[in-house]
Amino acid sequence: MTPTARAAELRRLLDRANHAYYILDAPEVSDAEYDAWMQELKALEAAHPELRTPDSPTQRVGAEPAAGLQKHTHLRPMMSLDNAFTPEELTAWEDRNARITADARTGGYTTEVKIDGSAVSLTYRDGVLVSGATRGNGRAGELITDNLKTLPDVPLRLAGRAHPTLMEIRGEVYMPHAAFERLNQEREQAGETLYANPRNTAAGSLKLLDARITRQRRLRMFAFHVEVIEGSLTARTQWEVLEQLAGWGFMVEPSRKRHADLDAVHLEVARLEPLLRTLPFGADGVVVKIDTLSLHDELGAISEREPRWAVARKFAPEVAVTRLLDIQINVGRTGALNPFAVLAPVEVGGVTISSATLHNEDLIEAKDLRIGDWVEVIRAGEVIPQVVGPVPARRDGSERPFVMPERCPRCETPVVRDAEEAIRYCPNPACPGRIFESVVHFASRDALDIRGLGAERVRQLLDAGLIHDVADLYSLTTEQLLTLDRFAKQSATQLIASIAAARARPLSLLLFGLGIRHVGKTVAQLLARRFGTMAALAAASEAEIEAVPGAGPTIAQAVAEYFATSANQELIARLAAAGVAQTEPNAVTSGGALTGQTYVLTGTLPTLSRQKASALIERAGGRVAGSVSKKTTAVVSGDEAGSKLAKARELGIEIIGEDELRRRVGDGR
Repeated sequence: MTPTARAAELRRLLDRANHAYYILDAPEVSDAEYDAWMQELKALEAAHPELRTPDSPTQRVGAEPAAGLQKHTHLRPMMSLDNAFTPEELTAWEDRNARITADARTGGYTTEVKIDGSAVSLTYRDGVLVSGATRGNGRAGELITDNLKTLPDVPLRLAGRAHPTLMEIRGEVYMPHAAFERLNQEREQAGETLYANPRNTAAGSLKLLDARITRQRRLRMFAFHVEVIEGSLTARTQWEVLEQLAGWGFMVEPSRKRHADLDAVHLEVARLEPLLRTLPFGADGVVVKIDTLSLHDELGAISEREPRWAVARKFAPEVAVTRLLDIQINVGRTGALNPFAVLAPVEVGGVTISSATLHNEDLIEAKDLRIGDWVEVIRAGEVIPQVVGPVPARRDGSERPFVMPERCPRCETPVVRDAEEAIRYCPNPACPGRIFESVVHFASRDALDIRGLGAERVRQLLDAGLIHDVADLYSLTTEQLLTLDRFAKQSATQLIASIAAARARPLSLLLFGLGIRHVGKTVAQLLARRFGTMAALAAASEAEIEAVPGAGPTIAQAVAEYFATSANQELIARLAAAGVAQTEPNAVTSGGALTGQTYVLTGTLPTLSRQKASALIERAGGRVAGSVSKKTTAVVSGDEAGSKLAKARELGIEIIGEDELRRRVGDGR
C-alpha cells in the first residue's frame, strides 16, 4: 500500500474510532490499537508532509503556544435568547409570535436541554473546518480554532455530502462535571487555587494560548444551529437540522424532542426540571424553538439581539440567605446614582456572591430592605446577582433604613431627580465617578472596543493623571504607559495600537460610547444612520431628532441637551482633532430613492444576505419591517420564501426580487 493510501486508511480508522467512542459511546477498538494507529499516522505525515491534511486526526493535538488571540468577525451575528421563567411567560411568548403570524401556533416545537457552557461558532467550507471562534459581542469574537480542534465532538471534516458549501455551525462548549472535579483535584494536590465552576472554567480553557492545555481539560460540545452562508439546507424543520448535525458527526443534545403544540412543551419542561441536576453536565433550562424553519424567517429577530422563534425556558433559581452588610452608591457614566448591596459572601449556584445591584431607591423602599437585614439572594438568569427581599422573621431591631444621599458621594455636588424618574443624578460632568465609568464604557466591547483597557487599567490611568476624559486616551504614548506598574513594552505597545484602531469606528459606536443619556446601542445606530455625521446630529433641532423612527421626545430632549452643553462640544471637538471618525458608513442618503417606503424581506436572495439587503434599503431612506401590512411598499422575495409571500399576494402588495431592489436604490454593483 502506498503512503498516500495508508494515510487515508489510518485517517478513516481513527475518525471512525473517535465517532464510536465520543459520539456513540460505544468504543470499537482498544486504547492500545488506537494509539498504534495514531503513532503510525504521525510518522507517515512526518516523513511525507504533503500527506498532512487540515482534517487529519493528528491536527487535534495542540501545537506550540500562540502569541495571542486574534479577532474574528462572524459571517452572521450570534444572537442570544430571551428568557421565560414561568409557564405563563412561555405562553406569552407564543402569543406574541401569533400576533405576527397565526402560523406560529401550528408550526410545532422542539425542545433541547439548555447547556450551561460557552457559545462558539465553527466555520466549514466544503465540509472542512476552517475556523472557530468565541461568541464575543455577537458580531465578533476571538479566534480559537486550534483549541476547538482538541474537542472530540468537533469534526475536522463532516461526514456525508449533504452540507452547504459555506456555513457556520453554532454550539455550546462545556466541561463535564467529572472533568471539572478531576481538574480541581489535580489543582488541590498541586497547591493551586481551585476553579469556581465548570462554565467559567470551560470559557477560560477555550481562550488558553496553549491548545495542549485546552486538550487536557476534556471539554465537550453540543451543536444546535446552522447558519448557511453559501448553498442550502435540505432540512425544512429544526428537528431535521438537529438530525442533519448528528449525521455530519456532531454531538447533539440527547434529550431533544419534537412536539405538536405548546401544551406538550409545558409537559416536557415539567418532566425535565427535576432531572437537570442529575445530568453529567451543567444545564440551566430548556430551549424551545418553533420547528418549521420558514416561520423563523417570517418571525425574524429583535434587532440583531435575539430571535423571536426561540426562547429559553429557565427554572426557578437557587436561593441563598446572607447578611446585607451595607448599601453603597456607584456613580454611573450618565451621573446616575446606583445603589448596590454589600453582602456577606455566599455561594449561589457554584459562584461566590458578595455584592448585588439594587437599581434605585424606590425598589429598596418597596422591598423594605434595611442595612443589617438577612436577605434572600439569587442569580437572575443564572448570571446577575439579585437581592429578592429581606427575611423579616430574622430581624432583631439593629437593622436601619437606607437613605439616599442628597449630595454625590464622589464629588459632593447636590444631586437632582426628575419627578418622572426613580433615579437621582449627579449633574457634574467632571465628577470623578462619572469620568471613570464613562471611560470604561467608552472602551467596552460594545462601544469603541479598545482591547486591553478594562476597569483596572482605566483606574490606573486616571489615578496617574495621564487621562481626565476619553479624548485624552488618544494622546497617550508608549513611554507614558511604561512608567506605570504592570505595563511591559509589549502590553503598552498593544494598548496604544488598540486605541489607534478605535479611531476608525463608525459614528454609531462613538455615539453609544459617549454615554448620552437614554441613547443605547440601537438608538445610536438609528441616529447615526439618519444624520450621517456628528456635525449634522449636533446641529439638529429637538424636533428633527424626535422625528427619527425609534427616537421620541425623551431621547430627543436628552440628545439636544447633550450637544448644547459646552463641555460636551469641547470633548467632541477634541475627539475630532485626535482623528476619531465622526461619520457613519451606513448613513441614509438624504432624499434617498426609498424615503418614506417600507419593505419586507422573505426567503433567500441570490447574492444579498438579509443584513446587507436591510442596509441597502435603509441607506436609501427606506424602512425594513418584519411583517406584511397594507402599509408595505413591496416584499423582496427570494428562494424558499415563507408565508409573508402569501400574505403579500392576499393584500395585493407588490412583490419584487433582488435585481429590482438594486435598481430602485441605484446599486449597479
